[in-house]
Amino acid sequence: MKILVLNSGSSSVKFQLFEMPEKKVIVKGLAERIGEEKGRFKIGDWEVNKALPSHKEALELLTDYLLNKENQIIKNKEDIVAIGHRVVHGGKSFMQPTLVNVQVKDKIKELFSLAPLHNPANLIGIETAEQIFPKAKQIAIFDTAFHHTIPEVNHKYAIPKKFYDEGIQKYGFHGISHQYVSREAIKKLGKDSSKIITLHLGNGASATAVVDGKSFDTSMGFGPMNGLIMGTRSGDIDQSIIFYLMDKMAYSSEDVQAILNKKSGMMALAGSNDLRDIEQRAEQGEATALMALEMYANAIKKYVGSYVAEMGGLDALVFTAGIGENSDVVRRLVTKDMAFFGISIDLEKNKQAKIYQGDIGNSKTKVWVIPTNEELEIAVQSYELLS
Repeated sequence: MKILVLNSGSSSVKFQLFEMPEKKVIVKGLAERIGEEKGRFKIGDWEVNKALPSHKEALELLTDYLLNKENQIIKNKEDIVAIGHRVVHGGKSFMQPTLVNVQVKDKIKELFSLAPLHNPANLIGIETAEQIFPKAKQIAIFDTAFHHTIPEVNHKYAIPKKFYDEGIQKYGFHGISHQYVSREAIKKLGKDSSKIITLHLGNGASATAVVDGKSFDTSMGFGPMNGLIMGTRSGDIDQSIIFYLMDKMAYSSEDVQAILNKKSGMMALAGSNDLRDIEQRAEQGEATALMALEMYANAIKKYVGSYVAEMGGLDALVFTAGIGENSDVVRRLVTKDMAFFGISIDLEKNKQAKIYQGDIGNSKTKVWVIPTNEELEIAVQSYELLS
């Protein structure tokens, strides 16, 4: 069974075509700079640089590539049985993979206000795929769904009940990634009962406590801005600062959102949201970069410590996503002086994590680098739904 997976952003589409249940990747690629003068479409060594006015043109290019007789990937569009879509926010409505229909699309629209940067683009991907692959089943996989198991004691805020009844609670994000890497960690542990912390560290970042394969707590909440320090997002902040910015400094709510979402985090601390650049400057002794890295790691350590306390122990700490998989500096700083928690790493293994297959621990608590694969997780969940 061929399942196409689409991860649609506002100006990009990442895609992979899988043969299921073998989990074989047939092709993968991306289209970016959609809506700009110079778009880019790439599959393997094949690349097209031209204007892509909308997601439709990008998916049409993908279809042409798949149908090309020289490539011999599919004979017709009907060969693709299903298309799995990443949708960031499912609110209280979607807690599992869902076949898309009119009602589902209407509910995703209702949730635009909770994920204004993501849900609109996700819906565009769904509607475009419906046009181009009318016979394929469209399946929505929600980033928030994995976190629906978080107990009330962890997902409820200490605010008047009427707001909770209106849906204001912790939802969590990066759920597809956390679910994938925690499942891989459980396989490596080889036991049913487990306490795991997964650290999804990229431009967006979150930590999740996973007990027996289920999300127990997570650092992002009602929206994806709080928790860890991120590339351009502030992470946790005293709410009084928001009121002060608005009431005393006359910033509008839109201004404050822009500041905390796009101008804060590592961008504010070090003038860049590219961690490679910050690490290079820190290596040269630049005080600003050193402080930024220390704050970044310290924010993660706070969550690791609190989750160990919440779960009453820890079997494995997992690093994943762009920074988690590639930055030995961040991994070293996060695990520094954590031996009292049973967490320590082998510094040589940490520097060459790929050679050691991601096993960098030097302690009873396992410390692993596990590459995330959200597209595969979407394909697996889509296949399971159809099966």
